[in-house]
Amino acid sequence: MKVGTDGVLLGAWIDVGDARTILDIGTGTGLIALMLAQRSIAKIDAIDIDPDATKQAFDNFKNSPWHDRLNVVFESFQTYSQNDIKYDLLITNPPYFSDSLKASDEKRSFARHDHMLNRIDLLDGSIRLMNSDGRLGIILPIDEYTLFSSQISKWNLFEIRKTFVIPKPGKRATRVIAELSFTKHPVEIGELIIEKYGRHAYSEEYIDLTREYYLNF
Repeated sequence: MKVGTDGVLLGAWIDVGDARTILDIGTGTGLIALMLAQRSIAKIDAIDIDPDATKQAFDNFKNSPWHDRLNVVFESFQTYSQNDIKYDLLITNPPYFSDSLKASDEKRSFARHDHMLNRIDLLDGSIRLMNSDGRLGIILPIDEYTLFSSQISKWNLFEIRKTFVIPKPGKRATRVIAELSFTKHPVEIGELIIEKYGRHAYSEEYIDLTREYYLNF
């Protein structure tokens, strides 16, 4: 589970803007944090509860051109969110499939199920850590996002931008990438088809979005 389409999509899609401080929640091996470091000047903290993942993220950060702006923390988000720190941008490819069977492998279960970080804890911690004009970027399966978005108003958060991710023409969307803030704006809504012309035959929109991160694009 080192590099997945979800992480690449979120890291490429999110608007970094003029963010000076970024928090990557559940960084895994550091993929999204590295992507954001590549196109920003921000100081980026990356947290994860898996000791092996944080060790690999540390090695990946250390060997990157942006090592002086990347910091990895081995800690749960619930604990970390109690700190008196504020960020311009929080970003997460969080655990999901909360109602399905747990994966047999413990590390896959950590990464894919919300028993380690549920929606309530994610929202509660995020608003503690966001600046007043900060933003939260997230990607979720569409059914999980429906549950997640039904609760955001309780935390005074609003969708400002979201994209429905469609695997191929004629299929229903399987993912939603969204950007939330404390300020209500008209929501910018879009769609992105991944494979438009067949297996591994990617759409022009997907290639344009991710070409800075794939060597074969």
